Amino acid sequence: MASTNSSTAPRGLAIVGYGKMGHFLEQLAPEHGFETRLRLDIDDNSHGEGLTRRNFEGVDVAVEFSTPAAAPGNARRLAALGVNTVVGTTGWFEYLPALRAAVEQSGTGLVWSANFSVGVNLFLEIVGHAASLFSKESAYGAWGWEIHHATKKDAPSGTLLRLVEEMKEKGFDRDISLGSNRAGAHPGTHEIGFDSSADTITLRHVARSREGFARGALRAAAWLVGKKGFFEFREILRELD
Repeated sequence: MASTNSSTAPRGLAIVGYGKMGHFLEQLAPEHGFETRLRLDIDDNSHGEGLTRRNFEGVDVAVEFSTPAAAPGNARRLAALGVNTVVGTTGWFEYLPALRAAVEQSGTGLVWSANFSVGVNLFLEIVGHAASLFSKESAYGAWGWEIHHATKKDAPSGTLLRLVEEMKEKGFDRDISLGSNRAGAHPGTHEIGFDSSADTITLRHVARSREGFARGALRAAAWLVGKKGFFEFREILRELD
């Protein structure tokens, strides 16, 4: 859906899931050339009733940060409405093939990620390279661990699962022991380690706040305006302004 013909006017943003991340998105949206034109929280969209053509008039792109149970349905409905979407919710990735098919059928665009932090996506590259090196050293076992705030729904986090997937893709075929904690208001720490009888190597990413996730999602949203296709954030990272 197009919002304006002016190249200088703000682009229309819809926020689907107006929790803590949604508030960060609204606060930072003007810095990324967006005007927030629609906010849908659980009371407005508990069964997808807020996802209507009338509500999305003047919206160029939606950013979805809701819950694992709601995200796949929200994203499919947005595709059917012709709305390009950035999905930041995690814990639903078994539905990726079906969602890809829905996006391709609708001719819309979607960017998804286990984590929209630029630093985390670079960390993913680092972990993948380390895994390829340690895959050739049979003396080393591996572990992954993460901690998030007490209200995070999925455990292990989607980011930790994506890190493990990357390790396996890079040839580390031994067991990787995983652990998770949920406590307080922690925005997120992810750790990958390799251990032998001789030494330990630890790789860690620590988020200081949710701001990095919001900025990454908004950068993806700005890139996605007017595009078609199904993309992982990591794939487009080098193309972002």
